Amino acid sequence: MRKVAVEDAIGQPLGHDITKIVPGKVKLRAFRRGHIVEPEDIDKLKDLGKEHIYIWEPNDTQVHEDDAAVRLASNAAGPGIYCTKPSQGRVNLMAAEDGLLKIQVDRLNQINNLNNLVFATLHNNRVVKKDQMLGGTRIVPLAIDAVVLEQAENLCREPDPLMQVLPFKPLWVAVVTTGSEVNSGRIKDGFARIMRQKINPFGGRWMGQVIVPDDPDLIANEIQNFVAEGAGLILVTGGMSVDADDATPHGIRRAASNVVSYGAPVLPGSQFMMAYQGHVAICGVPGGALFSRKTTLDLILPRIFAGDMIGRSDIVALGNGGLCEECDQCRFPNCAFGKSGQI
Repeated sequence: MRKVAVEDAIGQPLGHDITKIVPGKVKLRAFRRGHIVEPEDIDKLKDLGKEHIYIWEPNDTQVHEDDAAVRLASNAAGPGIYCTKPSQGRVNLMAAEDGLLKIQVDRLNQINNLNNLVFATLHNNRVVKKDQMLGGTRIVPLAIDAVVLEQAENLCREPDPLMQVLPFKPLWVAVVTTGSEVNSGRIKDGFARIMRQKINPFGGRWMGQVIVPDDPDLIANEIQNFVAEGAGLILVTGGMSVDADDATPHGIRRAASNVVSYGAPVLPGSQFMMAYQGHVAICGVPGGALFSRKTTLDLILPRIFAGDMIGRSDIVALGNGGLCEECDQCRFPNCAFGKSGQI
């Protein structure tokens, strides 16, 4: 970049976008990169506080901010993501479809540890909608060393893209509701309606519900029956506490080939259970889901529908950010609940 007094810049192309800011009202691009400065532009530039401007002079060692941001974003964008054109030195990454945002957080941190660039994103494992902004990148301030840019590009694409959106799979979902009081008809079941509501946003297909008494063998048999019938997700509701009659965890253990965790560092939803029978996810859902709007289940469901296999480390990581503030007006997922733990 070559610094030139605005009066001497007539006939020269601007080296970068110039921004106009009206405090608290607007921020916009007043001049576009490449604009040829004309005499009538001088007062406008000075009104923007510009006594000097930069003229871009290409060389082999520096990459212009626009070109660098385009290269970074295009290398970082995996399946389900598209990039905007550069504006004011910034390129945004956008969701091409609904799904689950996956970010390689360790590599993102390595990229941001390099000099003269920034890469900001939403949280990892965030549910996103088509055309939602997922992240943005730019150079600080106007150009970057070509060698540093190449380092960042390598981190963006290897061994897989830095960011991608996984589409949700339309899993068949079965519900096994436990409790002798429900099975006998003494109490009306409330889980079916709530579980339907929770799977609908991900395209979950309702397979059916059975209600069984607090008997581990009966619970295990019903889970196994649903697995055999093609369920992709089984929600086992109720009976997850420490009451003497609660048998749900025992039933899940008998039916599952892998119990990931019984208990999660999340409030509400601490007595959640995560298990698998092969690739079929089995979730033990505590009774708190009947009255708490968001629990551990709401943090885990999107990942299951996106095809993630949940491990113990995923459950453990939920603790940092796992405290729901139970706001009067729920803003989830536009809040901190569960986000800090999404490694």
